[in-house]
Amino acid sequence: MSTPHPADEAVRELMLVMPRLVGRVKRIPVPEQLRSFDLAPRHLSLLSLLLLDGPQTVSELAAHLSVAPTTVSLIVGDLSRKGVLVRREDDADRRRRIVDISPASRPAISQWLSPGAQAWRQALAPLTPAHRRVVVDTLLAYEAAVAGASDTGELSPPTD
Repeated sequence: MSTPHPADEAVRELMLVMPRLVGRVKRIPVPEQLRSFDLAPRHLSLLSLLLLDGPQTVSELAAHLSVAPTTVSLIVGDLSRKGVLVRREDDADRRRRIVDISPASRPAISQWLSPGAQAWRQALAPLTPAHRRVVVDTLLAYEAAVAGASDTGELSPPTD
C-alpha cells in the first residue's frame, strides 16, 4: 500500500468542490442582451477587467491577460462590432485608443459578472493579503498544471 501524499485530504475536498463550483458558475444566466454574442471565456476575462478596473488601452489589457496585444485587438474589434465595447482616443495621447464597456452594455455585464466578483470578495475578505496571494497563486499553479496535463496527457508526479 502506498503512503498517502500529504495533500491528499485537501485534494479530495477540492476534487469534490470544483465540479460543484463550475456547475454553479455555468448556471448563472447570461443576460438576454448578451446571449446572441457567443461570448467565450477570453471575452469574459476582458470584460471582467474592464468592469473591475475601468477603461484601459489594448496594451494594458494584453499585459493583464498575459496575451499578445494583437489577440486583445481582435477580441476588442469583435466586441466593438457587436456594440459591447467602445474605443475612444486617449485625451493625453491621441495615438492611443482607450477601450471601455459601452454604456448600453454596462448594466447587463455588471448584472452578470458582479455577483461572481462579490462572491470572491466575500470568500477572500477574512484572509490576510498574504493568504489571498496564496489562494490566487495556488489557483494559477493548478491552472498551469492542468494545462500541462492537457498538453502532455499526464501530470508530473507530485513533489514533496
